[in-house]
Amino acid sequence: MKQYWQDVDRILVSEEQIQQTVTRIAKQIDEDYKDKDLIILCILKGSVVFFADLLRKITVPAEMDFMRVSSYGSGTKTSGNIRILLDIDHSRLKTSEILIIEDIIDSGRTLSYLCEYLKLRGAKSVRTCTLLDKPDRREVEFIPDYVGIVIPDEFVVGYGLDYDEKYRTLPYVGVLKEEVYKK
Repeated sequence: MKQYWQDVDRILVSEEQIQQTVTRIAKQIDEDYKDKDLIILCILKGSVVFFADLLRKITVPAEMDFMRVSSYGSGTKTSGNIRILLDIDHSRLKTSEILIIEDIIDSGRTLSYLCEYLKLRGAKSVRTCTLLDKPDRREVEFIPDYVGIVIPDEFVVGYGLDYDEKYRTLPYVGVLKEEVYKK
């Protein structure tokens, strides 16, 4: 059986770097959300690993919720169409601060859309947090509130990030070999 690490060209962000980043972001969130009614919103599936690690490190009281959004067709190309596959419970939006947790931002379209979507449904406030940011790929004007690590425009997998639903279990973020996704 082929091991996922064999398809990785190189490690871009190590396990240690990820954990240091998660700790830094958690401290920022603790400071910014003390004395606030916080809902931390995980965007499934890719963000779940980052989300879980972050939840274990923050100390402010918070609720959690989930949304599943799709903007990809098949493979590595975004479709440009954003579909909500699993929605948040809207009943608490007016009384809560929403912090959206995302694994990676590239075009910015999905998070830009989600922020507007939640605001239109009455969210008290909406902020965003991403582990990885690819500003060179932006197609819309969007700046996340919390950024873990800015990375170059390369196709990455691991720590929840996938290609064709594979590689999510790698404990680091690695650059996928081109021959794997350009078949």
